[in-house]
Amino acid sequence: MDARRPDGEQAMSGFEAATAVKRIGEGRYEVDLDGDFGFAEALNGGYLMAVLDRAAVDASPHEHPVSTAATFLRPAKPGRAELLVDARKTGRTAATSLVSLVQGDRPVVEALITTGTLTGAAEPVFAGPAPAADVPPLEECTSMLPAEGTEGFAGQVDMRFDRSTMGWLDGTPSGRPEIRAWFRLRDGYAPDAFSLALAVDALPPVALNLGSKGWAPTVELTWHMRAVPAPGWLAVHGTGRLLSDGWFDEEVEVWDSAGRLVAQSRQIARVGTGARK
Repeated sequence: MDARRPDGEQAMSGFEAATAVKRIGEGRYEVDLDGDFGFAEALNGGYLMAVLDRAAVDASPHEHPVSTAATFLRPAKPGRAELLVDARKTGRTAATSLVSLVQGDRPVVEALITTGTLTGAAEPVFAGPAPAADVPPLEECTSMLPAEGTEGFAGQVDMRFDRSTMGWLDGTPSGRPEIRAWFRLRDGYAPDAFSLALAVDALPPVALNLGSKGWAPTVELTWHMRAVPAPGWLAVHGTGRLLSDGWFDEEVEVWDSAGRLVAQSRQIARVGTGARK
């Protein structure tokens, strides 16, 4: 997918073009949602959050979406959509907006997004242990699909999985709600705030390792950007605490190539059809 930057000076491609938003009025944007970032025409929630975050940042004096709390009302489809940005507060260190993604005059995603400006060179005062150390080296991990000839979502992201967390693929789920992987975009797009939004929702559902099957629709997902990521692969670690009454939670941490925690998320989702307990 190719497009022009808003200034018309340079071509965009891949993820940048797929998430590009165009201002069409005060607090109003349009976007052409890319079906390659979805499954069976249901677009990935992280991709949709990246689109909402771009609109929020464009309408804000601050550079980074430090907090995004998104509610998914119905599946978004590929094609034209509109974004409505309703500013709720604008301050020197943070600004907050309610951003709605609308298709066919119906809201499909709504998010309360707080933007701020993070310092790339900031050093943490305190940081807990990095689970990224638990992800085996790249050469010991496996891709779910071949690198060549992939289509759809797998054709956009390059993910290398810790084999010990992928038993569900062979019908032998581990019994632990945990999946670990390395993540990057196949088009070479460098890690930034918007690719972090995609990364926190890129893993297969951790409930698959509890015997769940099929699509697990996200109902609500909140993610936090904690630092500006360094170039290179991202380590993504997903876990869960409870599967009950058809619902499960999933928590994700994303660590960059410098070993820093750069994103965190928590979501509540429905388990796949036929797997509710």
